[in-house]
Amino acid sequence: MPTPSHPAPRPRRGPMQRLWGMPVLLLVAASLFWAGNFVIGRAVHGIVPPFFLAFWRWMLALLLLLPFAWPHLRRDAPALFRQWPLMLLLGLLGIAVFSTFVYLGLRSTTAVNGALLQSVIPLAILACSFLVFGEAPRPRQLLGLALSLAGVVCIASHGSLEDLLGLRLRAGDLWIMGAVLAYAIYSACLRLRPRVHPLSFLFCAVAASLLALLPAWLWEAAARPLPPLGAATLLSVGYLAVFPSLLSYLFFNRGVELIGANRAGQFIHLLPVFGSLMAVVFLGEALELFHLAGLALIGGGILLAMRAR
Repeated sequence: MPTPSHPAPRPRRGPMQRLWGMPVLLLVAASLFWAGNFVIGRAVHGIVPPFFLAFWRWMLALLLLLPFAWPHLRRDAPALFRQWPLMLLLGLLGIAVFSTFVYLGLRSTTAVNGALLQSVIPLAILACSFLVFGEAPRPRQLLGLALSLAGVVCIASHGSLEDLLGLRLRAGDLWIMGAVLAYAIYSACLRLRPRVHPLSFLFCAVAASLLALLPAWLWEAAARPLPPLGAATLLSVGYLAVFPSLLSYLFFNRGVELIGANRAGQFIHLLPVFGSLMAVVFLGEALELFHLAGLALIGGGILLAMRAR
């Protein structure tokens, strides 16, 4: 009598494999690390010049990434080379221009203005997706976007109409708006990227960004002395290389792959939330009612956007 056949048990996935399939956790972590980039960039703006910070942040990130990306690069090199113009464009916009423009902006604008302007990125992603690819946002996505923006405004204005009306644009705000536009185009164009391993893609995008950053850093180094290589400089570059560079970009790229640029972009509204919480933890500021109200609005907007299929 033949014995009944049983299906083979499915292999168990490890913690990192499970995390790689959870877009919400990946995108929340990416926004958390980017908030740290914003805080540190503002904290060291008088010590570390912008091109130095951007170049060496990504150079260190490239060196850390190399041993992990190398096995995949050998296999993915033909596909990456076939699309080298796209890789140059993505590296230039999403890494070189975005990073440098943020640091240039933080030299002459406030953290409140910077956080508010950074939160325009989801709206800019929706606009770029529509203009470039004809992807019209769904009504629920627009409602979620409006709710999240209301939460951002609530936090940035401290819940006060007087503070909101008192906000003024500065020269640094124009740099940050340029960074917003560059990152929105990068996010919308991620759908065109080569279907290669994420580490291969990120390595080549970072390498392309360094090609663009090198002349600017050499010009800056010739025009002004190098910053002191003390603890503040080294720790800042180290944190920026690992968290906002390697991990945030890997997590955000994966989130876009799983749920699309429009919905993934909504999570960038968490930047001012995490920035406010970091100010509470590290700077001793008080947690106010407007923080909680803004967080509730942003969370509701993200939930609505996530449900828009």
